[in-house]
Amino acid sequence: MRIYTKAGDGGTTKLGTGTTVSKADIRVEAYGSIDELSSFIGLAVSHLDQADNLRTDLVWIQRKLFQIGTILAFPGENEPIGSVSIATQDIGRLEEAIDRLDEDLPALTSFILPGGIKCAAFLHCARSICRRAERLCSGLDWNEYPLGSHILPFLNRLSDYLFTAARWVNFQAGEGDEKAN
Repeated sequence: MRIYTKAGDGGTTKLGTGTTVSKADIRVEAYGSIDELSSFIGLAVSHLDQADNLRTDLVWIQRKLFQIGTILAFPGENEPIGSVSIATQDIGRLEEAIDRLDEDLPALTSFILPGGIKCAAFLHCARSICRRAERLCSGLDWNEYPLGSHILPFLNRLSDYLFTAARWVNFQAGEGDEKAN
């Protein structure tokens, strides 16, 4: 099987359901942003030690993002491919991770500039991509996605997690937050 099909050369693609749509369709934009988000998280992961708990969390998040992308690629489907779901427990896991990381951090007293060491900078990029994905997803017709009821809260919490994780990585490296003002 070849990786290229030439089917998209005219600016269209197929959703998982086989429906042909423009590559500019909001559904394609949404799952494309989810894919981009996962890629930036992968960049951050590449700068973490194999045994790092943060790495474990981020790889779990990438798997959840893959599931979100699958749900978004299959509008109207109750079971797009295998066992795919985003549940209340997933949002709770993010909240627990945020609280765990936040325990080590100094209080946030001002806005900060994204950056710091490479891993933190990639996490800040991932956070801003997550916000875009959330904005795109908020414009979807959620009646099309029977499995999608927890996607928006998950993405909202994920951006908070990525922000906190970026601060935590910088703090662990001895870097402080760079204040915006």
